[in-house]
Amino acid sequence: MAEEEAGGLDAESTCRSCGKALAVRAEPGRPGRSARYCSAACRQKAYRARRSGGGEAAGGGARSVPELIADIGRRVERLNPRPPQPFYADVSALSSVVSRLHRLARVARDAEAEAAEATEAAENVTPARVTESVTQSVTEPVTESDEVAFAEAVEPFRRELHVHCYRMSGSYDDAEDLLQETLLRAWRGRTGFRGRAALRTWLYRIATNVCLDFLRRHPRTPRPYGPSPAEPSVPMEQPPSMVAWLQPYPDELLAEIPADDPQGPDAAAVSRETLELVFLAALQHLPPRQRAVLILRDVLGRTAADTAGMLDMGVAAVNSALQRARATLRERMPGRRMDWSRPEQTSAGERAVLDRYMDAAQRADSAAMLELLAEDVLLTMPPNPLWFAGRTALSGFVGPALDPASPSFAGRWHHRHIRANGMPATAGWLQRPGTTVYRAQVIDVFRIRDGRIAEITSFEPHLFPAFGLPLTMSGAHR
Repeated sequence: MAEEEAGGLDAESTCRSCGKALAVRAEPGRPGRSARYCSAACRQKAYRARRSGGGEAAGGGARSVPELIADIGRRVERLNPRPPQPFYADVSALSSVVSRLHRLARVARDAEAEAAEATEAAENVTPARVTESVTQSVTEPVTESDEVAFAEAVEPFRRELHVHCYRMSGSYDDAEDLLQETLLRAWRGRTGFRGRAALRTWLYRIATNVCLDFLRRHPRTPRPYGPSPAEPSVPMEQPPSMVAWLQPYPDELLAEIPADDPQGPDAAAVSRETLELVFLAALQHLPPRQRAVLILRDVLGRTAADTAGMLDMGVAAVNSALQRARATLRERMPGRRMDWSRPEQTSAGERAVLDRYMDAAQRADSAAMLELLAEDVLLTMPPNPLWFAGRTALSGFVGPALDPASPSFAGRWHHRHIRANGMPATAGWLQRPGTTVYRAQVIDVFRIRDGRIAEITSFEPHLFPAFGLPLTMSGAHR
């Protein structure tokens, strides 16, 4: 056992690509993911290896595709809709495993398509397709210095490109894949960059088209939630809109984007108002090309001519798409939207509300927790179909889960303050009855109005590492 643990520590302290020792963090307690590669060049090299069929993504990691399929089968067999709280936890865990399998399947499919394209190109009498884009393949021998120079050039734009892919897709997981695909296409098409446009513009063009290709292959549209398990206790014209793929974005990562010029493109990239969940959800109602136009024009401040060049559209077509996108967005945004623009930090009043909320959960005091909720509070849980509208409706869900005498008692809670999408949030770990370990359970993002919680959006726990949070903790280390 000691040898296994030592081996595990050694693997975590070396680069997964070249095997060199990783630098030790100056601040061990600082939130964030542990480093896996010694440089951006090694990170890209590993991604290219996975795309060509090797590495962890192709099934050579800790869990193979057959193992994941078997695990999903076992989890499905154990599902029991009663009581609701454990059922929700089991479905959340199942969804995380299915998401991993989905990503592996997508990588394998894309790798197969890429291999087929390479075969077709080899059999073609012409050296390249007539419509080859700026991301055409590069066949010259590649030196290590080339990779390092490329990585150093694009590294300053990595995080803002990730945010751009996140706005386009609404999903943190998808944004991770889209960013890597963007950098891969940029690497392959590096000789096509002649400096006629800024490097940032060139990269944004590639990233935007990568996102459009993805959305074309995976069309998805928000739909209304089904009936709530509890009748809404406040008037509602219709159920809220369900964006099943919506995921939170850690504010901590936005600090990696320099924003020296408050009016510059860096500041636009990290604008917290355009990362709020309500804005992200509204964007998902737009057709992909309209979404791209609105983000480039209204979020990033690009000119109509720049946007037209990035999307291979005419200026008139860009302006028309922008007007239609703005009209749709006005319909989808809440009526009081302008009343709750966000500060960069959680206010003292908001923090006090969340402190009381977390304390009530830890003490299993459902009455104290419900007292903190607005009368018209709304709770949604993407990608799960559960939702509750109104404090009275929510009480039937919260009460039994916090009552140790109830068969639906979930267990003991521990929470921490975090921030996501420019909004106050908490991360929650749950110690289930009969266990000694607290396991990651939920990320809750809050909208607080007049000292009460007006909206809670609950997300699954697999993104805890993105927030620099452990998936498990012992009771002694809470």
